[in-house]
Amino acid sequence: MGYVNAKSLAGKGSFNGGLKLKIDIMKTLIYRIRNLSLLVTIAAIVPLCSCTRMSKHIRDKTAGMNGSFEITKSGLPVNWLVYTPETVPTGDFDIIIDTAEYKDGKQSLKFIVRECSTIGGWHSPGFCNEYSALPGDIFRISFWIRNHGSEFVIIIGGVSVSKGEYDTIVKSQETIDKWQLFEYYYTIPEKMKAIRIQLNILQPGTFWIDDLKIEKVGSGK
Repeated sequence: MGYVNAKSLAGKGSFNGGLKLKIDIMKTLIYRIRNLSLLVTIAAIVPLCSCTRMSKHIRDKTAGMNGSFEITKSGLPVNWLVYTPETVPTGDFDIIIDTAEYKDGKQSLKFIVRECSTIGGWHSPGFCNEYSALPGDIFRISFWIRNHGSEFVIIIGGVSVSKGEYDTIVKSQETIDKWQLFEYYYTIPEKMKAIRIQLNILQPGTFWIDDLKIEKVGSGK
């Protein structure tokens, strides 16, 4: 009659038990590594998402273009993408709805800038917006300005989803004590689908703008 070697049987049980323990440990490690990877990914995404807010935009369908900055909410003109102290953390400036100095309506938009970047765009105080257009459309852009100490730049351009072609209407450090009118005509280039205007303050000072108009005076295709 055959028999079973007790030592051999014990050895197999020990081996199988040890193998199962190792597998359980590996599963636990893999689970923890995956969770850690997820946390690292989330940690990387959160700051990125917070940085994508380059401007503040308050919409009001009843306010139109709001080029005289008469309609405001939370201290900002509606229907403009505004580069505010919240979205430009490297700057030190105030955006004020000025009811004492204005050219049209009852108020103007005023920037008091103590510190700012010279780069422009969303790096500097200012605002922008885009409006639908067709290639060949001709626009008259006009606005009134006062300036004490700052350097300011206003650009206009035709834009598409992937690119834009811009002209500089004005870039100046000139002191303008009395309201001064600026006018510019711009034709939308081929393959562009909108017109974009952007204002930036590039040097500390006090700047006012009012009665900004973008008027279509000729048709394209």
